[in-house]
Amino acid sequence: MADTTMGQVPTVIADEVHIVYRVNTGGGKGSATAALSKILRRGKNKDASSGVRKVHAVRGVSFTAYRGEAIGLIGSNGSGKSTLLRAIAGLLPCESGKVYTDGQPSLLGVNAALMNDLTGERNVMLGGLAMGMSREEIKERYAGIVDFSGINEKGDFISLPMRTYSSGMAARLRFSIAAAKDHDVLMIDEALATGDRKFQIRSEERIRELRKEAGTVFLVSHSNKSIRDTCDRVLWLERGELLMDGPTEEVVSAYEKETGR
Repeated sequence: MADTTMGQVPTVIADEVHIVYRVNTGGGKGSATAALSKILRRGKNKDASSGVRKVHAVRGVSFTAYRGEAIGLIGSNGSGKSTLLRAIAGLLPCESGKVYTDGQPSLLGVNAALMNDLTGERNVMLGGLAMGMSREEIKERYAGIVDFSGINEKGDFISLPMRTYSSGMAARLRFSIAAAKDHDVLMIDEALATGDRKFQIRSEERIRELRKEAGTVFLVSHSNKSIRDTCDRVLWLERGELLMDGPTEEVVSAYEKETGR
């Protein structure tokens, strides 16, 4: 894909994207015969008659992201930020509208899905393979991944099962695995909220490096400082709608003025 007007290369285009969840509000009890009777009585209005409630999580969102951009997503809890990222990653279908991507989107914590019963060392290997790295590439970058995560600073935790890690340690290892590879589109959902400020600074610097490699980074964070330090553009969502899309300081300042956060 190429944008001849602006001289930039789009990586993600969201075109009037609507995402709808269907939530079962009926009880799970009862016999199979009773359940079959309900299904046969549904008629045309299947959602209403079956006790399924629709939740319109994303409402007509449109934007274009370009290579080299770091884009922050802000908004109150339940505003649709994480849902939108999952749709971009291809993990959620659109009710209507389309998402177009150039390259392979990677959602942090999904592509590097770690297993609690395996050691950190084994998870580095599995996470790297899941992101498309070869075994040789992983071995070359292994020491850097462990050092970046900082999980061995107070002991040999990399050789212990993941279930022994704190949530912060696990999140730092996930980020470190994901950040070891250059991505076409990397989506980070609240990963920088865990860990100390030293790790956050390292993470923010790595995001800037990923941008220089001609990738696009999306960052969901409730920390306005992380957004300001990392992103050059911000999307502000509320109740599934895109309220603002523009330069970081302009959008974050408007958000802070409106919400007091």
